[in-house]
Amino acid sequence: MATIRRGCEEILVEAELVRKLEKGKPLRVKAGFDPTAPDLHLGHTVLLNKLRQLQDLGHHAFFLIGDFTGMIGDPTGKNATRPPLTREQVLENAKSYSDQVFRILKPECTEVVFNSSWMEKLGSADMIRLASNSTVARMLERDDFGKRYKANQPIAIHEFLYPLVQGYDSVALNADLELGGTDQKFNLLMGRELQKHYGQEPQCILTMPLLEGLDGVNKMSKSLGNYVGINEAPSEIFGKLMSVSDNLMWRYLELLSFQSMEVISGWKKEVEEGRNPRDIKVLLAQEIVGRFHGGKAAVAALEDFESRFRGGGVPEEIAEFRLQAMDGELQLVQILKQTGLTSSTSEAIRMIGQGGVKIDGEKVEDKALKLGKGVEAVLQIGKRKYARVFIE
Repeated sequence: MATIRRGCEEILVEAELVRKLEKGKPLRVKAGFDPTAPDLHLGHTVLLNKLRQLQDLGHHAFFLIGDFTGMIGDPTGKNATRPPLTREQVLENAKSYSDQVFRILKPECTEVVFNSSWMEKLGSADMIRLASNSTVARMLERDDFGKRYKANQPIAIHEFLYPLVQGYDSVALNADLELGGTDQKFNLLMGRELQKHYGQEPQCILTMPLLEGLDGVNKMSKSLGNYVGINEAPSEIFGKLMSVSDNLMWRYLELLSFQSMEVISGWKKEVEEGRNPRDIKVLLAQEIVGRFHGGKAAVAALEDFESRFRGGGVPEEIAEFRLQAMDGELQLVQILKQTGLTSSTSEAIRMIGQGGVKIDGEKVEDKALKLGKGVEAVLQIGKRKYARVFIE
């Protein structure tokens, strides 16, 4: 139970879970992923790491790809209806998930399942019977639905089907335990209720916290640019993890590291007694790079980081760009996008607003700033993205 509790937000109901474990049989553990994005990042691995821990304890994991629910579109945390994915998008993203997930989970203890395999067999009459198990009032208890209803924002009827279908997945798999993020609690509880209705012993629920991104504020997300992708280059993963704050480092260690809490507590004590937190970040970065790219890549990433950032200043080697100013000037947000320092001008505007952009070491506050012909400057985003630009 100490292993199971580590890093988790809530266990419902813990006494029930203990009773299930005391039976001495492997638990059927379910974790569902909607294939709404093609790549996994470290935020996804928080839940996958817990699933791996349960596998190490001898339990059987169902990695459920919600190809059917993905075509509904989960509105969780959204203030508007999420556009459903096409069948083609769902299948393409699902393949990417399947390719990446076994870099964390043990294949011999994992069963990859698609909920379309049972949901597509459910006829319209059965779907109506499934819908009869809940009420509109109950659905509006879900925080995002309730807020949208009070704000007179539209809620499509098909969105009410999402929690019902996710709950029915637990019935189809006869799940003993379901894992999910804290934002999925309503859907996870729906699984318990439906299992009772279908005469099954209700599953227990384990919720994991949502990992903060590199900014330490927002949930890790590709759209916010604060993520660490498990398929990124070793030097990129290493550098990003070295950029996190000293406080966030401990959160990452608890949720991402495979080191024991005793070891991590020892490191924390050493830092309190004067050890440089940077040493611990190096250990974390090497562990994560090693997990996804191997030990040699972890060593090389450290050497690359130290050679590029020796002395704590501007890296010795940074990319150079010569940009044409057709009208004599170029907007800084356009420069940031063209050099790849940001993925879009909107991200550039946001980074300037957050104080994360520097020119020759000076923080930029003017979102409308332009650079004219003849300017040569070193641009910096955050702690580790640099580019030298020449405006011609």
